[in-house]
Amino acid sequence: MPNIITDKMTFGGNCITKINGKNTFVPFALPNEELEVEIVQEKNDYDIAKITKILKASEHRINPPCKYYGICGGCNMMHIDAEYQKELRKEILKDIFERNGIQVPEIQVVSGDNYNYRARFQLNNGGLSEKSSNNIVPVTECLVAEEPVNQWLSSVDFKSRPQGRCHIFGSEKVVSGGDLNNSKIAVCQEIEQKIESQPKKKNKNFKQVKKRYSGTCITDQDIITVEILHHNISFNVRGFFQSNLSVLEKSIKEVCNGLVGESVLDMYAGSGTFSVFLADYFKNLTLVEHNRDALVFAEQNLAGIPHQSFGLSGEKFVQQNPDVRYDAVVIDPPRSGMEKAVCQWLCRSNIPQIRSVSCDPATHARDLGFLIKAGYKLERLYLLDFYPNTSHIESLAVLTKDL
Repeated sequence: MPNIITDKMTFGGNCITKINGKNTFVPFALPNEELEVEIVQEKNDYDIAKITKILKASEHRINPPCKYYGICGGCNMMHIDAEYQKELRKEILKDIFERNGIQVPEIQVVSGDNYNYRARFQLNNGGLSEKSSNNIVPVTECLVAEEPVNQWLSSVDFKSRPQGRCHIFGSEKVVSGGDLNNSKIAVCQEIEQKIESQPKKKNKNFKQVKKRYSGTCITDQDIITVEILHHNISFNVRGFFQSNLSVLEKSIKEVCNGLVGESVLDMYAGSGTFSVFLADYFKNLTLVEHNRDALVFAEQNLAGIPHQSFGLSGEKFVQQNPDVRYDAVVIDPPRSGMEKAVCQWLCRSNIPQIRSVSCDPATHARDLGFLIKAGYKLERLYLLDFYPNTSHIESLAVLTKDL
């Protein structure tokens, strides 16, 4: 078994080293550690190794407090002290942007508590998925979960929990909805619909029927309303909503900070979380969101607030409205990043203020590279530290353009 000294941490949370000249990634390592490792996977361009012995540990290595750590597939940085975790995530974000040719300003960090922050979970057959396997870990507590979630995990026996895929949302910020026995939490099960099988056809125009899922709530309600910065925002537990509500509040403030003008576009608006607050700054508000279910909640959350909404993809919106002008744009695309047509439209739009939010630094850097080449300046870059103890990185870029 070779002895190695690790180099930097890479996107995904593994440290890199070289063994016999080949890049090797080491999970649960820290930079500049001396380790004995064993190769466990060999790929064409790289290998993956596991630690068999720590010969010289980093000063930032700690004993992870969670009994499920390394078993559950969730956290992967709990063996690192909290402040150094943030520094590592900042370095990963900076490295990705610089490799895309972007000059990075000093990265600011928006963060909250290191534990008991997460409100949203997806369970499989009553537990969490084991790391790199299909096995289920029957957890009775999660150190990163908010207290209402942990109350449910500790009080509901594993054998009594919903089977299949199940969504949980529980937070002290919940003001309505949820289980009547615990108004701070909602639990929703997804049931696979039974679809009659159809004979296979060789006709190239024949479309295969895909599996579809419908959500069946196992409580009296699957709609949750949370209080965010004195505004009530409602959403369906089965849909997406940010898991760390404390950091969400701080992020909203940074998104809105300094925005001026009369008209704003909220692209990929979801349930209207940003729009609710943008309405306090702008006279004219436009939302674009292709998910009609999410848009229904956006309409509910913006009741009484003048606005326009479009149930379209970003691509269709810019194709149908090529010449529309705004004073500012807030854009929060999915992990795949901006649609190409949307990015091209922004590049030629001359909109003076852009706030770009992303849950994937690689696609974020890619998209911002085009905007910067089109004349935009990266004024500020934030690490939105939504998920402490993990390598997950979200970011906010503040871009401006002089007209």
